[in-house]
Amino acid sequence: MYKLRFCCIALCLWTFLPSLWGRPQADKHQEAPLTFTFGQNADQEGHRIVSPFPYGQGGIGFDFNTENKVLMERESFVAGEPVYFSVRLSEGNYKVTVELGSDNSASNNTVKAESKRIMLAEEALEAGQVKTESFVVNLRSVQIGKGEKVRLKDREKSQLNWDDKLTLEFSKGTAVRKLVISPVTDITTLFLAGDSTVTDQDLGPWASWGQFVTQYLNGNIAVANYASSGASLSSFKARKRFDKILSLIRKGDYLLIEFGHNDEKQKGEGKGPWLNYTDLLIEFVTKAREKGALPLLATPTQRRHFTSEGKLKDTHGDYPGAMRKVAREYGVPLIDLTALTTVLYESWGDKMSRKAFVQYPANTFPGQDKELADNTHFNDFGAHEIALCVLNAIQSQHTGLEEYIRTPLNYSPDRPNDFKDWTLPMSPRFEPAKPDGN
Repeated sequence: MYKLRFCCIALCLWTFLPSLWGRPQADKHQEAPLTFTFGQNADQEGHRIVSPFPYGQGGIGFDFNTENKVLMERESFVAGEPVYFSVRLSEGNYKVTVELGSDNSASNNTVKAESKRIMLAEEALEAGQVKTESFVVNLRSVQIGKGEKVRLKDREKSQLNWDDKLTLEFSKGTAVRKLVISPVTDITTLFLAGDSTVTDQDLGPWASWGQFVTQYLNGNIAVANYASSGASLSSFKARKRFDKILSLIRKGDYLLIEFGHNDEKQKGEGKGPWLNYTDLLIEFVTKAREKGALPLLATPTQRRHFTSEGKLKDTHGDYPGAMRKVAREYGVPLIDLTALTTVLYESWGDKMSRKAFVQYPANTFPGQDKELADNTHFNDFGAHEIALCVLNAIQSQHTGLEEYIRTPLNYSPDRPNDFKDWTLPMSPRFEPAKPDGN
């Protein structure tokens, strides 16, 4: 039996993997969808995965040494622990369709893409129940045209967002029967420009709202999150991240801009909320409009600093006011996250709001020998609550972006969710060092 399975795997790899290896980037959108079927009785359609094997030179496989966490059933695999499945692909947007469900047992299905973008959260299925879900994943490269490149920081270079593959993380208890990956070109894209409170945080326990909005958007829009930890408007531009966005953004796309945390630390001539910060906001807005895209502005999320009276301290100075002024004068839709998160944190109060931030005793996570007490960066629960604030504001803006929200939301920051009800599985990859910026 073992030899028979090995032969099946070898035949599958010999037949199909050459098409994945070294694909010309210019031809990727003309390719047929990639189909993977899983299970001991996997059918002949596409790539048959009858036994788990590690990601390698062939360009597909289970990544991060998780192949031994895969439990193969007759018609599916079940993640005994979180597992990663990667496919070597080039830059672009891809529609991912996943068929879920186990014939043998109930499953609770959570799917994340790339650097912990939440695509599907806790879809509960009974034994024998099968359900198909679809979402769009944006893949990117550092290349800008033929000459320039995005200038990544050293710690970004190993992140899943910037490699040459599409990686899906299936949380413990997820049952996968079939996976179809199709390149898509004619799709609206929401570009995100911001700092560590927005970016796709690659490793836990850190998280940001940009990687949680994805689960609430339908399959007619892609999210391209170019935000970066430690970024200000000026460094975002200097590292060519804005140039990268401008090389891709098209008529009908959206650009959501949130900066302030790191801009306010800049000192010197020409620096300040009413000087370079305002000028760069205007530049970002103007250039997006020149491309036919719709810009939106979001004031910075509050830091968690309470007074003895239970109110938040103002740490952003004039920066939210400067952004509000640009929004008014240039007719840009505004999401006032400073105001929204003030209400949110004060509704929880000093003690309960800690549950939304990276605040954990020593030895909570692997390699973490010191206490984590961060009042700027969110954990998964906090990032999700901020995402709901953003989406609720988008829902009331009537810019057209609200049409891409899967179902109407009913959320208010003065009635936030309670951490004790939070159950989303954490990803298994951690780092104790905080993201750049504060």
